[in-house]
Amino acid sequence: MILQSISYENFRNHRILTYEPAEGINLIFGPNGSGKTSILEGIHYCALTRGFVSAGDADCLEWQQEYFLLRGDFRSDEGRPQRVHVSYTREKEKQVSVNKNEVKPFSTHIGRIPCITFTPSEIGIITGPPSERRKFIDSAISQTDRRYLEDLLAYRRVLSQRNTLLMQLNERKAQHDPTLSIWSENLAGIAAAIAIKRRRFIGEFSIRLENMYREMDIRENPGMAYRSSLPGAIDAADEEELRERFMKRYRETEKSDIMREQTMTGPHRDDIAFLFNEKEVKRYASQGQTRTFMICLKLSQHRFYSQMLGEKPICLLDDIFSELDERRTERILEVLGTFGQSIITTTERKETGGMTAVSIDSLKKRMERNA
Repeated sequence: MILQSISYENFRNHRILTYEPAEGINLIFGPNGSGKTSILEGIHYCALTRGFVSAGDADCLEWQQEYFLLRGDFRSDEGRPQRVHVSYTREKEKQVSVNKNEVKPFSTHIGRIPCITFTPSEIGIITGPPSERRKFIDSAISQTDRRYLEDLLAYRRVLSQRNTLLMQLNERKAQHDPTLSIWSENLAGIAAAIAIKRRRFIGEFSIRLENMYREMDIRENPGMAYRSSLPGAIDAADEEELRERFMKRYRETEKSDIMREQTMTGPHRDDIAFLFNEKEVKRYASQGQTRTFMICLKLSQHRFYSQMLGEKPICLLDDIFSELDERRTERILEVLGTFGQSIITTTERKETGGMTAVSIDSLKKRMERNA
């Protein structure tokens, strides 16, 4: 997938801006706070209908503006054009269209323009709470498996309904309700399907992560392990067995779930362990080892998408070279050279062959001259 051009109107700190990256490695450099990250975030909006930082649509409006508009022209590896428009106003909320056809629901757009990101805040995937790791794995699988995304959305709806009923039963001091068994059965089936696909993904992805460490010439041995909230090992269980075990667990914990007013077992409570040399990265890795693991995780994600989709994702890499030595930086650039299109932000220009560099100031001045 190639981004040919993207224009910004009232988005973050860009009143009017157009960016036309080259097909290989692109570098946008400039001081902090100048709008480099906003360029990447706009591309992410076009690819996944949302930004990659923790902010709502309204937070992406330029100061005192009532709307923002993004226009992105993409081309698939097979040459198919995709023109994406993302608009937001305070009155009409967000609207997304592809080739002039409105996208509804937004989830149907996921996977159409595959992309991966690296941002400093994403280190929380490793160091943060389990929800960050679940978000990573769910996003990774969803971009390559439409059915998984549908199961995930269905699971959230059924989980919400079950939790609402648990709250109502607790308020009534009731111990049981026939309707609860129905919601539990529905939840168990979807939970089993999600757990199976997560387990399969981790098995396949771990191999790519090991290969990336070797490609980066890193001697540590990385790994991943799935930690299910369902008691007992799930490694050898098939989907029907898992469904029965989830259903049994929901019956066993029914009273405690009512008391807590929430479902305590299921994919929404699971975790993923990231390992190096059979030790947990979160607990034992240095800051440099953690950052290296995170970078390799993202680069492995590109390999995974390329092989699963037959389409090279766009790489959006924000401040990726910070705290890396020259040797590690060179290795990353060598790997990126095999990827397709990458867009990198940094505070300083790097003089490296085969890379198209542009300053954020020159992009802004160009728009001022054309205004």
